[in-house]
Amino acid sequence: MTGMTSSARPLLNRRLAEFGTTIFAEMSALALKTGSINLGQGFPDTDGPEEIREAAVRALRDGRGNQYPPGPGVPELRTAITAHQERRYGLSYDPDAEVLVTAGATEAIAAALLALVEPGDEVIAFEPYYDSYAACIAMAGGTRVPVTLRPHEGSFRLDLDELRAAVTDRTRLLLINTPHNPTGTVLTREELTAIAELAVERDLLVITDEVYEHLVFDAAEHIPLATFPGMRGRTVSIGSAGKTFSFTGWKVGWVTGTPDLVTAVRSAKQFLTYVASGPFQYAVAEALSLPDTYFDAFRADMLAKRDVLATGLTEAGFEVFRPAGTYFITTDIRPLGETDGFAFCRALPERAGVVAIPNAVFYDHREAGAPFVRFAFCKQTAVLEEAVGRLKSPAG
Repeated sequence: MTGMTSSARPLLNRRLAEFGTTIFAEMSALALKTGSINLGQGFPDTDGPEEIREAAVRALRDGRGNQYPPGPGVPELRTAITAHQERRYGLSYDPDAEVLVTAGATEAIAAALLALVEPGDEVIAFEPYYDSYAACIAMAGGTRVPVTLRPHEGSFRLDLDELRAAVTDRTRLLLINTPHNPTGTVLTREELTAIAELAVERDLLVITDEVYEHLVFDAAEHIPLATFPGMRGRTVSIGSAGKTFSFTGWKVGWVTGTPDLVTAVRSAKQFLTYVASGPFQYAVAEALSLPDTYFDAFRADMLAKRDVLATGLTEAGFEVFRPAGTYFITTDIRPLGETDGFAFCRALPERAGVVAIPNAVFYDHREAGAPFVRFAFCKQTAVLEEAVGRLKSPAG
């Protein structure tokens, strides 16, 4: 009997029922339909370094990674990841026991949460949060407990008292994202010290999403939580090649942590993708070994693009929260006489030919995020200038 189900129960697992289609799919479809400039989804519109693309081609031709790579990831990449962590942060890991390569950071987050969270466990995450956090906590049967970052003197800040108050006897782990998507906040040494002390005091596990580690601006610095006293043994650190090298389609991410933590995450990961991105792993190993001049130039380029978009959005009438990290800018639309980010973003393609994302999708407390809208600046400068021109036009 086509089109019929055998029971009245909905087809979709009830843990996922609240999520529906992601806002990114909806807004990207709207961009295509209207021919708008898509500043919604966070992917670059140009590829990363040519020598790294050639490294992937070379791996394909040489037959490296065309069959299943090793479960933890190819040795060359695991070694490159540990060398990167040592060189940048003084963190020493064993490439054979303390590194796991994943299908992007998204899978790393899913595998870590599925491995470490059981039904009834509470997971504290800062809102607004990347939308996969909520879905993965739900799939693991956990309860998400949002702690809201609030606007304060031009940026979004964490209230440490609110964080401490959110921890209960049921809290299993903290899910930390710094540099933070979508607000661009970079947690300070003082804030990270307090988080570390809280995790040690309450015996909490921590997952840190650090995919924007190489995109910190101005006076901000990225400091991995695993470097703080008592944290290396309780922290699952997540990194990714996509954001740093502008090859988001390759889906190469990684987890670092103690052997026990990495083994737990791998136990879940092996039943998700098993393995992925074979030839790309060899290319990313080369990318991580690029000289500091690459990382410095990449950051400088994104900083210049941030300033083009931030200045243009300010001139168009938005209140702009200039990010200290990532490649997103959060704006407040209330100075434009608007209060509903969803309605604003759904109308913007027709009005101005530009697509943005309403931040409310990243909140449990939707009203707290209602007037905020996110724009991505990981695009060519000419594209950003065209978008700004459209937003500043009378119609926009």
